[in-house]
Amino acid sequence: MVVIAVFGALLLVGAFVIAWMALSRTEATGGLNRSLAYLEALGNAPEELRQDADRSFEERVVTPLLNRFSRLGRRLTGGDSAQRWQRKLEQAGSPAGWTVDRVASAKVVGGIIGFVVAFLLVLLATPGLPVLVLLLVGLTAAGFFAPNMWLYQRAYDRAESTRRDLADAIDLLTISVESGLGFDAAVQQVARNTTGPVAEEFSRVLREMQLGFSRSEALRAMANRSKVEDLQSFVGALVQADSFGVPIGQVLRTQSKEMRVKRRQHAEKRAQQVPVKITVPLILLILPCLFIAVMGPAVIGIMDSGFGG
Repeated sequence: MVVIAVFGALLLVGAFVIAWMALSRTEATGGLNRSLAYLEALGNAPEELRQDADRSFEERVVTPLLNRFSRLGRRLTGGDSAQRWQRKLEQAGSPAGWTVDRVASAKVVGGIIGFVVAFLLVLLATPGLPVLVLLLVGLTAAGFFAPNMWLYQRAYDRAESTRRDLADAIDLLTISVESGLGFDAAVQQVARNTTGPVAEEFSRVLREMQLGFSRSEALRAMANRSKVEDLQSFVGALVQADSFGVPIGQVLRTQSKEMRVKRRQHAEKRAQQVPVKITVPLILLILPCLFIAVMGPAVIGIMDSGFGG
């Protein structure tokens, strides 16, 4: 009986192994057939379907999601936000890859990230209701307005760099014109031999004139893109000289002197603001440490002598 039982068990095990191998081969053959059928169907599919299947994850998922965020950001920021953001982007130097739609989507993404960070902090710290509301509202608002602050800081840095380098650029422009070059060639020298926002703006002026804009239109466009008053006054003087036929070399020489005087005055103004700006950190940070260092030994001596208790 034992031998019969062992023999029957071996038969059952063998039958199970044979059946499993047969099913595995069938599944493999079916999977291979399905793959071949898919490839054949893909080869016979229209060009639009094949292009849709060949698109990357960014094109299929990320881009449509950012488009939805962009539409939501436009609704939240108002109907006239496109013109305002376009002007801010121009003042910031038109960063590569940044458009009005991307700014709008970045605001929504920043708000979502701020809300998620605030929610995680609430879960970790479990604060009271006032702190909870403050964290959720504050971090969400900070994330939503982060693109505003980034563009403002970039535009401010660009304006300061333009104000600082404008006098040297005008000197080079004056020397080039007085040496016999035409105004367009002198602008090309400035764009080629200088760096920074001033060189970028003059290079853009050249490209616009090559596209068919007049000299006055290209210069006015440069003044409208910038919020630097010195550059705007310089462009105004050049446009008037071009309109009335005044020699451009004389105007450039006068503007060069004025720009150097304005740059010196601006530096003096910034130097006079230093004592006022240093007052707050002096009162909040330096004076308390000084009082501790000066009055601390005296207080310890008084406490040791018995007057403290």
